[in-house]
Amino acid sequence: MILGNILVAGGASGLGAAAVRAVQRHGGTPLVIDIAKPQDGVRYASADLADTASVDDAVRELADGVDGQLHGVFTPAGIDSCGPLDKVSAKEWERVVHVNLLGTAAVIRSALPYLKAMHGRVVTCASTLGIKAVSDATAYCASKFGVVGFTRALAAELAGTVGVTLLIPGGMRTPFFDNREEQYKPPPNAKLNDPDIVAETVIFALSQPPGSEVREMVVCASEESSWP
Repeated sequence: MILGNILVAGGASGLGAAAVRAVQRHGGTPLVIDIAKPQDGVRYASADLADTASVDDAVRELADGVDGQLHGVFTPAGIDSCGPLDKVSAKEWERVVHVNLLGTAAVIRSALPYLKAMHGRVVTCASTLGIKAVSDATAYCASKFGVVGFTRALAAELAGTVGVTLLIPGGMRTPFFDNREEQYKPPPNAKLNDPDIVAETVIFALSQPPGSEVREMVVCASEESSWP
């Protein structure tokens, strides 16, 4: 299967950047939406995923730039704000939900006309904390549990029209943890996965033949602490 043009939300760093590299390795063309600029030579549109209008403009700009031939979407962009509910500001808490959940929906909503025309595919990105709740992560868990429910409903809604896969990754060696307080960082001996390996599973889902769907994937290090 020809991979084609793949839109990656949050493709400038972390799992998103790994997905960009994977798309390129497999002969596809990555299209990136992010606040930050991705690697040189990658088609890019700037947008804050918490701003639905900005997201819509960015999706249209990128899709129209490839004559509407959008073959797939991957939505790994995500943020966190750790701490007890009454210690995290309402603005920060709500931004986590806006970026992780509402941003995912906004990207896919704007991409749907193009995906339907191409019989394309969507891979959303939840987390093992989208199926297992932990303390001091109410915003993140709420957003990622939301992604799980959103994706399962979307798969039912688009069955036979657009392929939909839910990716549930465990912890990875990315900058995601860099700006956290020490108590919320993985310990030095934490078993974290390689994002480039996880990105290969995204390619697998996007490359399924017509009529076949990978509905859900849990991909984590073999000693992932938040699974099962």
